Amino acid sequence: MNQYDVIIIGAGPAGIFAALELSKKNNLSILILEKGEDIDKRYCPAREISCVKCFPCAITSGWGGAGAFSDGKLTLSTEVGGWLDEYIGKEKLEELITYADSVYQEFDGESKEFGVDINKIEELKRKLVAADLSLIPARVKHLGTERCYDVLKSMRSFLNEKTEIRTSVEVEKILVENNKVEGVLTKDNQKFLSDYLIAAPGREGSEWLSKEAKRLGLSLANNPIDIGVRVETKASVMEPLTTDFYESKLVYCSKLFQDRVRTFCMNPYGTVSTELYGDVVVVNGHSYRDTKTDNTNFALLVSTNFTEPFKEPIAYGKYIARLANLLGEGIIVQRLGDLQAGRRSTRERIEEGIVEPTLKDATPGDLSFALPYRYVSDILEMIEALEKIVPGVNSRNTLLYGVEAKFYSSRLKLKPTLETEIKNLYAVGDGAGVTRGLIQASVAGIIAARSILER
Repeated sequence: MNQYDVIIIGAGPAGIFAALELSKKNNLSILILEKGEDIDKRYCPAREISCVKCFPCAITSGWGGAGAFSDGKLTLSTEVGGWLDEYIGKEKLEELITYADSVYQEFDGESKEFGVDINKIEELKRKLVAADLSLIPARVKHLGTERCYDVLKSMRSFLNEKTEIRTSVEVEKILVENNKVEGVLTKDNQKFLSDYLIAAPGREGSEWLSKEAKRLGLSLANNPIDIGVRVETKASVMEPLTTDFYESKLVYCSKLFQDRVRTFCMNPYGTVSTELYGDVVVVNGHSYRDTKTDNTNFALLVSTNFTEPFKEPIAYGKYIARLANLLGEGIIVQRLGDLQAGRRSTRERIEEGIVEPTLKDATPGDLSFALPYRYVSDILEMIEALEKIVPGVNSRNTLLYGVEAKFYSSRLKLKPTLETEIKNLYAVGDGAGVTRGLIQASVAGIIAARSILER
């Protein structure tokens, strides 16, 4: 009989940190199930050639989750990266963020900290007022894509002695009896039983977790859906922001639609990349610690809260991304000047520009055929506002890639311990809709693990 004390679904940061915390108690039997490959076997053809739509996607699935190939930004703030403060309060969250950061450091995740100069922060805030922008101050550490991979590999080696790890195993169902979790059933019909279950499926598994929650009768609330583009410009243009802050969390309220538009995942001297969610290709970005390009990229995302009767924000986001894939056979790239002029970009126009695209297999096209007018209007307004802070970003040569979409699960009704309405079933991380970043996902795993240890 495959019987364990704790089963963890998903080996992203939430699942890994839950396992690290649980492993402090030597006599616990722990099983980690991950549908993707082990970290040594994760290979993405898109990094060298082009996306061939591997299943599961090597960028979003496998040991380390989507974070394994990210640029390893640790945002040490209670204000961004999730909603855990609604469960445990800001003071406790601050404490756990510091603790999670110390764990990354233990596994050789030491790095320079940005966004700590109070005078620089106040100076930027004054400039932002004139542009109708606001700043969410956040201390940020940048591990770099290569360092992030090494850290996660070290965690894998450490846990190998303390847990059972099975990769390339996809969970189909969560098993429940008399409102108490019993274990899981996998796609290949294996049954694993446990006293406790931590569901940490990541963004890749957010849709699966939502479906399982509905099947099990759990209460759900819709999270906002974030849809937009990835902006790429010369790194020198963005240096007024990136030199001191590395990543600036800027927020704008659009004048026409009163929508919230924000910068996200800023990658100084970085590279635009892709990732796959099911049959949908979306754009992303990352930056290495030691290897630099001439460009900086960042996302501009419009957050939308859908109300009744619509309850499928993930499906909506995938619909828009799928439309862009149809038009561009993958990711569309467009010069900002062409979008403003109401014309599609061609390869010749992009080659004439001064910004060389780092995503080589993106298709020149027209994003206005894929993105709703509302989103295009919001994004253009935001870029005009940014021009007042970083002159040059509103250049006709700036590149826009689309679409970028962040699929956060519908949020389950959870206790402060992140336990669901089913006894001993916990839901954590980005896939559970309670976090949206490495640090808070890691903290979520710690919260669930400590609750189990207390019992």
